[in-house]
Parts: sequence; C-alpha cells; structure tokens
Amino acid sequence: MISENKPPTYQKKHLMDLFKELRNMKILLIDDDEWIRDSLSLFFESEQCHLNAVETAEEGLESLKDHEYDIIITDYWLPGMNGLEFFKRIFETKRNAIKVLITAHGRPEISDEAKKLHVHALIAKPFTSNTVVNVLSQLVENYENPR
Repeated sequence: MISENKPPTYQKKHLMDLFKELRNMKILLIDDDEWIRDSLSLFFESEQCHLNAVETAEEGLESLKDHEYDIIITDYWLPGMNGLEFFKRIFETKRNAIKVLITAHGRPEISDEAKKLHVHALIAKPFTSNTVVNVLSQLVENYENPR
C-alpha cells in the first residue's frame, strides 16, 4: 500500500508508475451498483486505462469469451450468480488474472472461500477509488502474466 508517510513526490511517482502499468492491462469490473461502475469507469478512463464494466456475473462470463483480462474485480453480492460463484467458474481458465472481490459482508466464510479460489484481495465496502488504487498498487507490483 502507498504509505501516507511517504513524501508527496514519492507518492506521485509511484502512482505514475502504477498507471503506466495499468494502461497496458485490461480490467474487468463486475458490479450491479451503477454508481460504482460509472465512478470507477470514469476514474480509470481519466488515467487512460482499459476498463470494461458490466452489471452481472453472467455478463462477465460473456465478456471473458471474447476478451482476455489481466485484472478481474467483482462484487460479492450480485443478482443471479454471486462473485465467489463467478470466480469458481473461471478458476481453471483464468488462473493468471489478478482477482479482487468487493464485499460489504466481512464474514469469515467469504474470506476463506475467496482464498481457496486464489482471490488476491478483498475490498470492503464502502470504499473509494484510492482504496482500489492502493490494492492494485500492491498486486500489480508482484504481477507477472505469462500470456
């Protein structure tokens, strides 16, 4: 995570490096909350990053048929299939993607199941775009995609 104790010039350089990496990656966001989809879409678009935002896990599965994503972010509670069920469905085929689960439900069983499915991070609701940036900063730093 970007430390709040670091000088502003370090933070700015670190963010510039992060967004430089993210511009070369494709991100899939699945969330039924239109506000979250729109705000994160605008945020990533303002940084010239490739983000595809869809409303349901089923739409996410359809998108994965035609596109490769480096980062997959999904909400836990979705209409139809939930986020963990989505990650179960893609477990074998998308092992190299960075996987992030957004949840307002901090129950241990959700976290335990997410770990079994190799979900790299959980983001608790409510969150800000800075939260997403901090989480992705840690994950992208250690990411290698052998596509």
